[in-house]
Amino acid sequence: MPRVKVARKSTAIDMTAMCDVAFLLLTFFILTAKPKVEDPSKAEVPPSIKMMPVGDVNMCTLSIGHGHVFYSVTEDDVRQEALKEMGAKYNVSFTPEEINRFKLTQVFGVPMSQLKSFLDMSSEDLKHYTQPGIPADTTNNSELSNWVLLSRKANVALHGKDLDFSIKGDKNEEYPTIDMVIGILEKQKKFKFNLITTLRTVPKK
Repeated sequence: MPRVKVARKSTAIDMTAMCDVAFLLLTFFILTAKPKVEDPSKAEVPPSIKMMPVGDVNMCTLSIGHGHVFYSVTEDDVRQEALKEMGAKYNVSFTPEEINRFKLTQVFGVPMSQLKSFLDMSSEDLKHYTQPGIPADTTNNSELSNWVLLSRKANVALHGKDLDFSIKGDKNEEYPTIDMVIGILEKQKKFKFNLITTLRTVPKK
């Protein structure tokens, strides 16, 4: 008895669900990605043969370039609270717009007397503006020392722990400036910090 031939049909796969997942993942990565921030210190860090990644949370970075010091804190809320405390300490009042803009400023290096005008600059003006650095010396009343102290207090109040610190210095930077920054941390009993370097190949024997 002859067999009945069943007509073959092409298999259809509904990709709607897959497209939805792909767009959800794409949206997630776009919203959570952090843009690369241009470093105003222009520091060319020295090379090292050992690699240990620096944390991207709970971190304060002091960048040193051409004798100037620049300041960065990873947490937005810590930056915002530190600015309010610095404004109260130096009798500088900031508008809600200026506070919000500083909250989004990851790296800066200007004295308190110029900070309001710095925050009022347009994005185009900032590209051509050379930041003079934060005033710093080994006394407890220098602006850099106060930024460090008030940021640490803000981080403890908001996140329940002290900040970690990294020092990023230009490979051609003179030692006194780096020694001064280390001295500021030492005066605040902060003896452990990271030195940021770039990776180089281990020399062959």
